[in-house]
Amino acid sequence: MDSRPTAYVTIDQSSVAEFSDRGSRFLAHAFPLLSEEAFRDRLRELRKAHPKAAHHCFAWRIGTDGTRFRASDDGEPSGSAGRPILGQIDSRGITDAAVIVVRYFGGTLLGVPGLIHAYRSAAALALQIVPLVEKPIEDTWRLEFDYTLVNEVMTVLKRHTCNLVRQDMQLFCQFTVGIPRRSLDACLTQLRNIHGVEATPA
Repeated sequence: MDSRPTAYVTIDQSSVAEFSDRGSRFLAHAFPLLSEEAFRDRLRELRKAHPKAAHHCFAWRIGTDGTRFRASDDGEPSGSAGRPILGQIDSRGITDAAVIVVRYFGGTLLGVPGLIHAYRSAAALALQIVPLVEKPIEDTWRLEFDYTLVNEVMTVLKRHTCNLVRQDMQLFCQFTVGIPRRSLDACLTQLRNIHGVEATPA
């Protein structure tokens, strides 16, 4: 029995929320994220859009298993910004998501407890206003079969809402497909019941 998770929770929209404390403004930008490269692009955009901001603190978590993450205090006292932001991502139970909080300093020092509260509150506000979505976890498989079997193979793939990642259509076809984990066994059984289809983990 496969006990691995079959779905994960994320966001598929962006949001912006503001939290203020003693003159300092904290603008939190929450958005879906699929790669570190895409995050760097977004951070660059926000630095350009807010050149006079004192700090651009952030946290992100990516991957269906949520094991890849990063948090940055960007010059704030250690542990006062990035970790509280990441804590809000984790409290929502989401992955493939990021929050960048842009701070404009208001002239009054908030102290570490005040900063933790402000960054946590800003991130929470941004994540509260964006709906959570559940997405299926897919396992990647490679299919090889004769061209005459294309219609039968495609019928099975559509039935199980598989994601066609790559296709090489010759007399002999090679497909790379993402099969939703929750229907993996049924899908593979139906594919292998088509005489001449070979399915191997990619």
